[in-house]
Amino acid sequence: MGFLPLGQQTEYVAEYDAGLLYPIARVDKWSEMGISSEGLPFYGEDIWNAYELSWLNGKGKPIVALAEFRIPHDSPNIIESKSFKLYLNSLNQMRYEDQYEVQALLERDLSQVAGAQVSVKIRDVNALETLVILTPDYCIDELDIEVSEYHPSADLLTNDASSQMVEERLVSHLLKSNCPVTNQPDWGSVFIEYSGRKIDHESLLKYIVSFREHTDFHEQCVERIFIDIMRKCQPESLLVYARYVRRGGLDINPYRSTSDQQMGNDRLTRQ
Repeated sequence: MGFLPLGQQTEYVAEYDAGLLYPIARVDKWSEMGISSEGLPFYGEDIWNAYELSWLNGKGKPIVALAEFRIPHDSPNIIESKSFKLYLNSLNQMRYEDQYEVQALLERDLSQVAGAQVSVKIRDVNALETLVILTPDYCIDELDIEVSEYHPSADLLTNDASSQMVEERLVSHLLKSNCPVTNQPDWGSVFIEYSGRKIDHESLLKYIVSFREHTDFHEQCVERIFIDIMRKCQPESLLVYARYVRRGGLDINPYRSTSDQQMGNDRLTRQ
């Protein structure tokens, strides 16, 4: 696979090159969190959206489109985002007969790098909709909390003292983490849907804010949130779905769940 482009001066290639794609193994982070690839405690996908996809048709006329990519949660590798962007840019001056040829090419190359079947859907630019996913019962961001921890600590999480059993959909738009190599900020909204003993909302918000100085990839942050909530609060069911703000024409939206469900891909206004 290609040379890791993060933090490096980059030459933008205008000819197709699948070797630009750079895989990052998931297993190391799973081991750090105390989970095994043989018995993952969650299902899910990493949903990527590309807003800068372009190629030439058979007559040399540019085509612009949107693309959705779904990478399985248990694929051996994630794909580093800058390498993903460089790869997509390498199609800009290439001629293809139609979008189906492009889609087949993308599916082949991305599946090879991820180590699992990646699905690709190409859409016309006029198909974009602006919707809010998982309409929450409650946005917890207005809670008047005092914060002093900016690195993730599962010990911040507690259940509500009432021991009430609930089904809730909560959201916070205060999720921020940092790129592990460039240290650039990654901004996101995180939806948490669960059933079981009520989670203390203030503790949950403090926990989400504690990612503010944390360095991890998007997928790894979501998995850490899922694991910590399961271990500390022990809900009967849990879904953690983060919608990150795009960077470099790409947004990354991982979700992890106790049930094998496929989530929609409706965009937030901040994306």
